[in-house]
Amino acid sequence: MSDKATLMKEKQELIGKMLDMQKQFIDYEHRQGISGKDYWASKDGLLANYRQEYQTMANRVVDLAHSIVGSAR
Repeated sequence: MSDKATLMKEKQELIGKMLDMQKQFIDYEHRQGISGKDYWASKDGLLANYRQEYQTMANRVVDLAHSIVGSAR
């Protein structure tokens, strides 16, 4: 597999994980509701590291996209 293909594969896998996280978040929100405090400061359950994990993956997807097309942020 070429470097570009490897990067594209990683990007697609991350996008898949992000979509799964979004589905889990929506299901959780519909079942239990989410207050602003829960979203921003929760220390347990689904929301404990949700924002940080999602942001890390989103930033990696952007970096990968730039690497694939040869551009920079």
